[in-house]
Amino acid sequence: MTPFLLLALQLATLALILVVAYRPVGDYMANVYTSTKDLAVERWMYRATGVDPKSPQTPRSYLRSVLAFSLIGVLFVYVLQRIQPILPAALGLPSVPESLSFNTAISFVTNTNWQSYTPEATLGYTVQLAGLAVQNFVSAAVGIAVAIALVRGFALKHSDTIGNFWVDLLRGTVRILLPFSVVAAIILVAGGVIQNFADPTSVHTIAGATQSIPGGPVASQEAIKMLGTNGGGFFNANSAHPFENPSPWINLFQIVLMLVIPFSLPRTFGRMVGDRRQGYAILSAMVALFLVSVVAMTAFEVAGGGTATAAAGAAMEGKEARFGIIGSTLFDSTSTLTSTGAINSTPDSYTPLGGAMAMINMMLGELAPGGVGSGLYGMLVIAIIAVFLAGLMVGRTPEYLGKKLGAKEMKLASLYILTTPTLVLAGTALSFAIPAVRGNVEGTSILNSGVHGFSEVLYAFTSAANNNGSAFAGLTANTPWFNTALAVAMLLGRFLPIVFVIALAGSLAKQDRVPVTAGTLPTHRPQFVGLLIGTVVIVSALTYFPALAVGPLAEGLL
Repeated sequence: MTPFLLLALQLATLALILVVAYRPVGDYMANVYTSTKDLAVERWMYRATGVDPKSPQTPRSYLRSVLAFSLIGVLFVYVLQRIQPILPAALGLPSVPESLSFNTAISFVTNTNWQSYTPEATLGYTVQLAGLAVQNFVSAAVGIAVAIALVRGFALKHSDTIGNFWVDLLRGTVRILLPFSVVAAIILVAGGVIQNFADPTSVHTIAGATQSIPGGPVASQEAIKMLGTNGGGFFNANSAHPFENPSPWINLFQIVLMLVIPFSLPRTFGRMVGDRRQGYAILSAMVALFLVSVVAMTAFEVAGGGTATAAAGAAMEGKEARFGIIGSTLFDSTSTLTSTGAINSTPDSYTPLGGAMAMINMMLGELAPGGVGSGLYGMLVIAIIAVFLAGLMVGRTPEYLGKKLGAKEMKLASLYILTTPTLVLAGTALSFAIPAVRGNVEGTSILNSGVHGFSEVLYAFTSAANNNGSAFAGLTANTPWFNTALAVAMLLGRFLPIVFVIALAGSLAKQDRVPVTAGTLPTHRPQFVGLLIGTVVIVSALTYFPALAVGPLAEGLL
């Protein structure tokens, strides 16, 4: 079977599952966020925390709630790591160092899950469950809540409020992520993913050495790691580890978990704004970009490059034999397009252009389909810019879903798209521009010199600022510089865009709907889908091409 036939079969299977899930999952999520009824457990939580679920919040209040909740999460995860030795099920592991605790706390609260450490040798079960797994749920729920707030901005008229964050957070966790994760975890256990609280087992190898075989509650964390587009691995090898990802069908199931909510959210969007066609337009743009990415990365890896690859017969360095090239590129494309950051192979060992595709996926803003919640609100911001560009071309005030897009809306959208490129390019530049930092980066962190070493640093900041969390695998990031700089990139890359999105939601919610006229741009037709895709590509290409040209593109042309 040829590689591309195998890819076509896997994509067809994936498409069938996602098509079947699209309507029920999308409609269910729309019902979750529009229902006026609260579950018993939710009412209990509201009473315990003093939240009035019937009291909607202004954009400022909604934003303050998001930031306050996230700050508490950072402090909680940080403290758990620092007091690890006195916690139960610590496995005898010491406290996590200050800078690493700081980096890890911000990483999981921002839904990035960047890991500058070896998980099974650094964190005990309590920190993994009470700290990291909890944030896997709530950070994903925050992303969905912000997306829903922006959707309400389009749906509401003359409103000073955009919903209640605490209600959105709790419903996303209790009604969506928890039940979906329970089902996913059961399937993962049935497929061979481990789930226990056993201490590491010492075994003697054939060579006479002693090896420690770890255990742990892996399946439960693996389920939400994928479903919430988090990506932090229980083990250092992440989804290349046989305890996390034991077989090809589990590999495909994990890809389904990464995609099911982000690809279903456009249906939720269409339902909530009262026009399902708008959801199909957003979905079409996401699917087109996804397919191009998967095919391009696979083509580069199948083609290989160099005498070593030709002698081996395939570009299998850094890839698991049980997944092969197709299972690896499909997984890696999905993880870098969804902000998951999980890996089942090593991007550092990909061909230069194959590794460049992983970077480009993140540089596009992870919009195809993007992270849970963040992909939808990112694509809606791009849609606003696309409508504005179309308005300039025809000389008409731009309108999207009946809302006029004036100076305020365009400033917020512009600030949104400028945030992550600024963080990526500034962080990469400072790593080489500051003499003391450069010496440490080149002497300690970079595994490979030259343009590949530059690519390792560029990938790290791209991953951090876009809240992806995957690593090129050739960079030693557990240093004071990278722990601090990447933490700042993760923090600003997560919350500055959220500030602009919530402000945008508030501005749109205050407006009335303008009537559709003959001059209104139809935003549900193929023409608009093409414009949307073009806007995504042009914005990213103009921003990142110079950096790519001196990194992976230069290496690929050597």
